[in-house]
Amino acid sequence: MAGRVPSLLVLLLVFPSSCLAFRSPLSVFKRFKETTRPFSNECLGTTRPVIPIDSSDFALDIRMPGVIPKQSDTYFCMSMRLPVDEEAFVIDFKPRASMDTVHHMLLFGCNMPSSTGSYWFCDEGTCTDKANILYAWARNAPPTRLPKGVGFRVGGETGSKYFVLQVHYGDISAFRDNHKDCSGVSLHLTRLPQPLIAGMYLMMSVDTVIPAGEKVVNSDISCHYKNYPMHVFAYRVHTHHLGKVVSGYRVRNGQWTLIGRQSPQLPQAFYPVEHPVDVSFGDLLAARCVFTGEGRTEATHIGGTSSDEMCNLYIMYYMEAKHAVSFMTCTQNVAPDTFRTIPPEANIPIPVKSDMVMMHEHHKETEYKDKIPLLQQPKREEEEVLDQGDFYSLLSKLLGEREDVVHVHKYNPTEKAESESDLVAEIANVVQKKDLGRSDAREGAEHERGNAILVRDRIHKFHRLVSTLRPPESRVSSLQQPLPGEGTWEPEHTGDFHMEEALDWPGVYLLPGQVSGVALDPKNNLVIFHRGDHVWDGNSFDSKFVYQQIGLGPIEEDTILVIDPNNAAVLQSSGKNLFYLPHGLSIDKDGNYWVTDVALHQVFKLDPNNKEGPILILGRSMQPGSDQNHFCQPTDVAVDPGTGAIYVSDGYCNSRIVQFSPSGEFITQWGEESSGSSPLPGQFTVPHSLALVPHLGQLCVADRENARIQCFKTDTKEFVREIKHSSFGRNVFAISYIPGLLFAVNGKPHFGDQEPVQGFVMNFSSGEIIDIFKPVRKHFDMPHDIVASEDGTVYIGDAHTNTVWKFTLTEKVEHRSVKKAGIEVQEIKDSEHKLETSSGRVLGRFRGKGSGGLNLGNFFASRKGYSRKGFDRLSTEGSDQEKEEDDGSESEEEYSAPLPAPTPSSS
Repeated sequence: MAGRVPSLLVLLLVFPSSCLAFRSPLSVFKRFKETTRPFSNECLGTTRPVIPIDSSDFALDIRMPGVIPKQSDTYFCMSMRLPVDEEAFVIDFKPRASMDTVHHMLLFGCNMPSSTGSYWFCDEGTCTDKANILYAWARNAPPTRLPKGVGFRVGGETGSKYFVLQVHYGDISAFRDNHKDCSGVSLHLTRLPQPLIAGMYLMMSVDTVIPAGEKVVNSDISCHYKNYPMHVFAYRVHTHHLGKVVSGYRVRNGQWTLIGRQSPQLPQAFYPVEHPVDVSFGDLLAARCVFTGEGRTEATHIGGTSSDEMCNLYIMYYMEAKHAVSFMTCTQNVAPDTFRTIPPEANIPIPVKSDMVMMHEHHKETEYKDKIPLLQQPKREEEEVLDQGDFYSLLSKLLGEREDVVHVHKYNPTEKAESESDLVAEIANVVQKKDLGRSDAREGAEHERGNAILVRDRIHKFHRLVSTLRPPESRVSSLQQPLPGEGTWEPEHTGDFHMEEALDWPGVYLLPGQVSGVALDPKNNLVIFHRGDHVWDGNSFDSKFVYQQIGLGPIEEDTILVIDPNNAAVLQSSGKNLFYLPHGLSIDKDGNYWVTDVALHQVFKLDPNNKEGPILILGRSMQPGSDQNHFCQPTDVAVDPGTGAIYVSDGYCNSRIVQFSPSGEFITQWGEESSGSSPLPGQFTVPHSLALVPHLGQLCVADRENARIQCFKTDTKEFVREIKHSSFGRNVFAISYIPGLLFAVNGKPHFGDQEPVQGFVMNFSSGEIIDIFKPVRKHFDMPHDIVASEDGTVYIGDAHTNTVWKFTLTEKVEHRSVKKAGIEVQEIKDSEHKLETSSGRVLGRFRGKGSGGLNLGNFFASRKGYSRKGFDRLSTEGSDQEKEEDDGSESEEEYSAPLPAPTPSSS
């Protein structure tokens, strides 16, 4: 027993594979040298392994060349050289195998395979150099699709030159007819560079022993992560027949974050993580496999045969290309004491219905019956877990709703865990008592809790069932009533929205100066307002907000860039020698630019086609003030498309909104400085961004340091409502409106805060958060401005990373235009879409950051169908690392206005 572990460790180092090539009686045979072996009839089609797709993409068909395993637990390997010398990227995998003949497959990448033959026994090795796992398949798992912009790098100077396929034939009874097997995997490769490189992190136990008859045996693995950040997007669990559940976590500052949890008896696919997880230097990665030794007559060890066991968690991740590492392993348990606080769910097996259990027939062979009998225990009815179809059908009966209504649920990312657990527990209780039969009372509360967790695993994102089941009219916000005599619609979005970064958009690499403003012109081009070589820091202003760096002169480069929304080409530029510290940017319905400069304390109206200078200037140059003719660091402008009224948020050192006539005459102002920790309506601490809602006659203000959005009537200036969420953290920097939706970005958290910097999509009628999003490339640091277009495209500019990101909006919805003012609007139901607005369905264009026109109601009725498959739905954690409070060189916040002292964040 003592000598078994050291020898196993040696094998692990030689063969970095989850299915280790343990020497079997087959190893006495010489490796195959049949380099000219013909393909069998069953493998016709694999004689053309390279299949061109287009000018940049091609497919590789990697198959076993017609093999007949002669003994159970045979491991065969074969290799294929990459047909191109230059760098390429694997972006898709499709398995070509059935569990009737194949126990599992592994695909490795390396520079030299262990054999040059057409195939060989894997006992003698897979590769002569380091082998990187690219793909794993077992139990009829479905295809694996990588996220957009992510690929496994092969070829070139650093990538693998060969693919090596390892196939484990666990049971050979299927080969009694002597047919030849050609199982394998098909790859989709592209020569187009991918911005993100995929890799595999394998967590694997090497010394677990499962005593015979032991009811529960835990196998724990843990390692400290010591590399550049990786972003986890998929996982796969693997054991043999004794495994009940495998769970993986990231542990940071004592907090456990779930990577994935699954039964290894279900199809062993790569499952997308429920919530994207980033892993940074110093984090602990921890995994637990739960086994049972019941039914075995002797101890079971980790090994490569089907009578042995394995405890593997494959973590599929991506990293930025410049830091990418293709393969990492963890085979230790460096922090055993940490598992004392592992979430209870990791200890609860996931029962699987008998028709879902993927059993292999080789356990029925005589040699295994005699050696290790397995006792088949019948399941009690209440232990079975309903599949999703049965579950939704049952819920529809219980709740008195149609099944399709139950399916269309609303996901609220900000829902508290407590509410979620209460809802799940209630559903679980009803399901058990009414339809599954009451559980024996003697099983106690622990059994009830366990069932609640099991049901939760099947519900997935069933957080907001109740809100979906409310009658449509009850979901109309009382704050959105139209004016008397008018019938206007505010489209209600009740679906699962998701923002995704457009990874093929090169604009993220423009790298202008500090990006302070973004807007869209009438042609839907992106317009950027940036600070060139000027930086707002602690030396920029004195205590009276007078600019101190006037000696630098104005910015000598063009500060306004017009960008092609498709290829990010600079179409036009202007604004040279005009500005000192640019800030806000809006564009009115006629295409005029409205900008603010916090150093000049002024607002400018610019004609993009007029090179002679501003056509209107408000405020006095370099003179901060608070009267009708002065501003103090004004932040943003909004122009009403109907009346031409000009609204200015003023600003860092004033706490007001100022209205002017179209010609620039002062009309009125409202607002005052916040007092205390609970600011009243109409009080501001840095009104930072504006968004008009013209058809409702409202102006919404991002009240930055109060971390809220306030909306007012444009005619009476009456306060309408506040939108505030704990997930905003301490700031709301910018907002943008399109009919039905309000977009926002928050600010960088203080040290110890939990809310990361991120973007938000909200249902405007209810204020409810529909989605939270972050970029994939780079990360938000100070997202300073946001603009949304009528087709759902969103741009965000960051003043610290000097970056602009493009995001697209997808919708999986039941979408209604709500009944208002007595006007019936037909309900529309659809599956999943890219949002497109048909011409003629919306009156007016949605330009600037909130100048949308009258919404005629049914504008989502016609749009192209769209389907995300596999892991297409991708976002990242971005940066949620704890940071010290910013110094003046990094952030404008501390020097822009006297801010209240930080208070502890509420949980």
